[in-house]
Amino acid sequence: MNSNQFQGTLADHAFLAGLAESDIKILTALSFEVRFQEEQIIFREGDPSSFFYLILSGRIALEVLAPGHVLRIQTVGEGEELGWSSLLASVNKQFQARCLEPVTAFAFDGAQIVARCEDDPAFGFRLLRRVLATVADRLRATRLQLLDVYAKRGGGGQ
Repeated sequence: MNSNQFQGTLADHAFLAGLAESDIKILTALSFEVRFQEEQIIFREGDPSSFFYLILSGRIALEVLAPGHVLRIQTVGEGEELGWSSLLASVNKQFQARCLEPVTAFAFDGAQIVARCEDDPAFGFRLLRRVLATVADRLRATRLQLLDVYAKRGGGGQ
């Protein structure tokens, strides 16, 4: 993929919809394409954060390891993002990410993105507003999953 195709593909990603071309150029310069195989673990809960991903194809399960089983919190796929904790200092991964099928994504080194956000606070604000929406979505999904688990175990009545 040449740099114009790369930039065009990145600009078409749903997470970046509506960003200025200048912001897309910044992100293009910081990104590279990665591929993962079915059942591959991208990261485990508690791992140090390093990469932020924009998913181009495939599906990934976000999971929490509980005693005796794995609890799927959410499934993310094309047009979504993964690894928001990479944009925070000293925060480890909150979930395990396991590929349900082959995945292609754009990867960004979290430290490089943070440095760019610090150099250009307006860019950082625009990007981090999008990331905050992701965090809120994951929190909502976790809450719903916990409610579902609690209801199945017969809790909740008086």
